[in-house]
Amino acid sequence: MQIPDSQTEKNGSGRVNEAIGAITQHIRAHELMPGDRLPSEASLSKDLKVSRTVVREAFRSLAAMRIIELNVGKRATVANIDHGAMSLIIEHGVHTEQINVQQIYDVRRTIETRIVTLASIRRSDAEANHILSLAKAMRDAIDAPETLMEHDLAFHAALAVASKNPVFALIVGAFQGITRQTWPIGWKSRTSREARETMIDTHHRIASAVAAGNPQQAAEAMGTHFDESVRALLQAGLS
Repeated sequence: MQIPDSQTEKNGSGRVNEAIGAITQHIRAHELMPGDRLPSEASLSKDLKVSRTVVREAFRSLAAMRIIELNVGKRATVANIDHGAMSLIIEHGVHTEQINVQQIYDVRRTIETRIVTLASIRRSDAEANHILSLAKAMRDAIDAPETLMEHDLAFHAALAVASKNPVFALIVGAFQGITRQTWPIGWKSRTSREARETMIDTHHRIASAVAAGNPQQAAEAMGTHFDESVRALLQAGLS
């Protein structure tokens, strides 16, 4: 696992990147799973022939990417994957105007119509009931927008879980950060109670179709939901 001699003349950042590559290769080569421990900093420093500072920086970078988990006084372990790093990239892209909100909703529409299709086929009875309960909780919270938003986010996350594809759950989770920023704008642009009830009713239609095991109706309702959401954001001047 030694870093090749040709790499040792690189600057500090380059050596850290090489250490990151060597550590991830170690994880793969030894078939380490979430929770498994990595070698100590001292051991890796010796094996890679780099300073412990380089190994420490590599560990920090890997922890930021949620590849490993660092705990004070304990050996680093392989992390369970989560959406944190992906979420930061999406938010950075929006705030630096490299991508826009309409593009995000276009991607979400494509992905989430597939999610509800699979959820309608694969969901358990318990998952169907949970999704229905979240749709009802949204209706009950119509006069409490912040609570309603949390139920809405949980609704989409529950559908992703019910699809039985963990990649979808990661992607939906990654969109939550930017959605928390755009959701209040879309809600306020729905100025009438009728418009707000329509948004909630669409979620109930999605939940009912998933519970009934009807993938076509679920996908159509999800498509309608995103079309309505994009219109609301455009009316608010957000593109």
